[in-house]
Amino acid sequence: MKKIAINTGGGDAQGLNAVIRAATLSAINRGWEVYGIRRAYQGLLEEGGIMPLTQDTVRGITHVGGTILGTTNRGNPFAMPVTLPDGTTKTVDRSADVITAFEEHGFDALIAIGGDGSLTIARDLAKQGLPVVGVPKTIDNDIEGTTLTFGFLTAVDIATDAIDRLHSTAQAHERVMVVEVMGRHAGWIALFAGVAGTADVILIPEIPYRVDKVCQKVMEREERGRRFAIIVVAEGAYPVGGEPSFTDPEAQRLGGVGEVLARQIGGATGKETRALALRHLQRGGSPNSYDRLIALRFGAAAVRCVEQGEFGCMIALDPPDVASIPLEEAVARQKLVPIDGDVVATARDLGVSFGD
Repeated sequence: MKKIAINTGGGDAQGLNAVIRAATLSAINRGWEVYGIRRAYQGLLEEGGIMPLTQDTVRGITHVGGTILGTTNRGNPFAMPVTLPDGTTKTVDRSADVITAFEEHGFDALIAIGGDGSLTIARDLAKQGLPVVGVPKTIDNDIEGTTLTFGFLTAVDIATDAIDRLHSTAQAHERVMVVEVMGRHAGWIALFAGVAGTADVILIPEIPYRVDKVCQKVMEREERGRRFAIIVVAEGAYPVGGEPSFTDPEAQRLGGVGEVLARQIGGATGKETRALALRHLQRGGSPNSYDRLIALRFGAAAVRCVEQGEFGCMIALDPPDVASIPLEEAVARQKLVPIDGDVVATARDLGVSFGD
């Protein structure tokens, strides 16, 4: 009998629970025992951090957002924060402790669900001998080797719905509306939602923008009698020769570019300009049907990899099938928007400005 563990790390994304359910049921149907590690890898180092996963545990969670295992952005076992007696904190490498605890629990394999950071941790643990299968998760869709990551299309749906709703109020008040969406280094959400929501300007990290070009587009619409404009900007977008905006520079927490742009556009054009940052709304709620399907397929495929003894790999969508690729390949670089790709070309053909 195999005894496997599942964890979820990094930011949450719609579909995490669907992966957990698929992996759990696939393993139980093979006669295996399944356990969940709470809060990424921290549960291995804490009392009560391991929970059994049964058919009852995962019943009815496919459509539920978040993760029943909990998650954290600060669970890197190679740099875990430790509080010292004087109240200060430092980071220490506890990877050996994690592997020891994993072995003491008698686990035969780990299914690690996460984004680029979590998958990098999984790769490094695999190099130390941990039998791990990675499942890619991020609404940013920036994982190399997989056509899509679950959560991405749901985030696009949420952003597109917001853009749709802003059209009517922007037109009624003859305003410029700047919608800030997530996307640290990759502008997939901004691009897909911007095109689907018929935005006038789309700004993404892959194409540094010029504010004067953005204002030029706004005024071109004004001259044609279209006295409003919709601008979609990824949180990691930045001007030519400039840097991204941070809500917390010390922690390198991106955000605020929408507000900066709104002030600049309003000052340059005289147009009333408002900014709206969707932020974590894009992570919340139920996954759409396609993200549920991807997540369920990924979870089942991960168990098949465990069954075949295929470790140090990541599940990937390679339409029409699901395949596996080496973790090393998956985290070698981020998957960015190709600026000469079809979707960008389509947007330009439709008259969308990228501020360049």
